[in-house]
Amino acid sequence: MFDKMLIDLKGTLEASGILISFSGRFSQGIIEELGEAIKKHMEAEDRPRNDIYNVFAIFVETSHNIKKYATSKISSNFYDRIYNSGIVTIGKTEEGYFICSGNLIEESDAKLLSANLDLLIQMDKEQLRQQYKAQRKKELPPGSLGAGLGLIDIARKSSKPLDYSLLKIDELSFFTLTVMV
Repeated sequence: MFDKMLIDLKGTLEASGILISFSGRFSQGIIEELGEAIKKHMEAEDRPRNDIYNVFAIFVETSHNIKKYATSKISSNFYDRIYNSGIVTIGKTEEGYFICSGNLIEESDAKLLSANLDLLIQMDKEQLRQQYKAQRKKELPPGSLGAGLGLIDIARKSSKPLDYSLLKIDELSFFTLTVMV
């Protein structure tokens, strides 16, 4: 029974160009191991160092974002659903490498995230550079999960504008971010 399921899954992953996929609870160890695996894969393909660095950095940032978000929701009624919802894939198409991540988020967070991403998507590389510099100078707001640089940095490293979606599921939304390198 499982052998057929695994063969079908492998075929789906290959047809989609997916090289590495992880779904479940993210830990620092898992992030490090998968990051090393993709670096070695790209080095074996003799990819330019800048591409390897960008794919690795975006993978690490998106994975950390999922982990940090889940951890921040420990007091939420949806904590278990959020914590177990993370998924990251790294793949390759004719256009280049892609990093696609997703996780459940609370509706209140979806609106703010959407507004931030819509702003970043409209910016060119120089505007992103300026936004990054300006954000670095700001003080961290109370309760902040970080300096707010992660998504800006991802957008700077991306070869195309960021692509995202929000799919409402009950009282939550499933957030998906796709980044091309």
